[in-house]
Amino acid sequence: MDRRQFLKLSAAALAAPTLAGLAGCGSGGTATKTQKKMKLVVGFDQEFPPYGYVGDDGKYTGFDLDLAKAVCKMEGWEYKPTPISWDAKDSLLNSGQITCIWNGFTIEGREKDYAFTKPYMENRQVIVVPKDSSIKTLADLAGKNVITQADSAALDLLSKGGSQEKLGSTFKKLQTIDNYNTAFMMLENGSVDAVAIDYPVAVYNIGDRKDKFAILDEALNSEHFAVGFAKTDEGKKLAKTVQADLKKLDKQGKVKELCEKYADQGVSYDLWVL
Repeated sequence: MDRRQFLKLSAAALAAPTLAGLAGCGSGGTATKTQKKMKLVVGFDQEFPPYGYVGDDGKYTGFDLDLAKAVCKMEGWEYKPTPISWDAKDSLLNSGQITCIWNGFTIEGREKDYAFTKPYMENRQVIVVPKDSSIKTLADLAGKNVITQADSAALDLLSKGGSQEKLGSTFKKLQTIDNYNTAFMMLENGSVDAVAIDYPVAVYNIGDRKDKFAILDEALNSEHFAVGFAKTDEGKKLAKTVQADLKKLDKQGKVKELCEKYADQGVSYDLWVL
């Protein structure tokens, strides 16, 4: 990053064209009269702040969505944020119903499955516990009930084949749920002992409730976010274009500006790596 509430895409969203006029990609400007305007349909989880969520005004917002909007402005593309069910992201991407996945999307372990940009942001997976919990270290999680989001980076880490498989095997139970809002409610009422989650998403969900929740000092890992496209020739071209534009936005100071905008939600320019 609370999170992710499984959403039903409207028929209109499912039918939306995602790639039009790819010939205009990489131009860095508005499409010519002979080109169709490119539409960048950004697939994101609307319950994953600070990267993508519904703002107080009812509009989609977030650090990653603001980046995507800035890229579209630079390229002259039409920007279309489209909330998705996270576990349906691959089928939506590969069927062309969304152009990319841009939402705190961890690259590690997925390199062979998508046409990625280079990583642009460092992230880490952490453990959140009740403030008065006896759990102070990762080792203290042995015999405890831990919950995380379905199809998440944290789940991959703690499951068989993950870098924290050994730790996960010590849990009494590793549960999954569709969104982190519910996970925090379960943590608060004692249904689970800990939540495995992205650091910025944890910061956002804790908010002003620091008297109720704490993040363990010891992180599960360090990882990186990138923008994922379908592994096709078109997807690879788009990934290169977006990557170049992100570098330009950084040089222009736009990235630092957005990091400062979301600083109170755990986003830091010190973690920018592109």
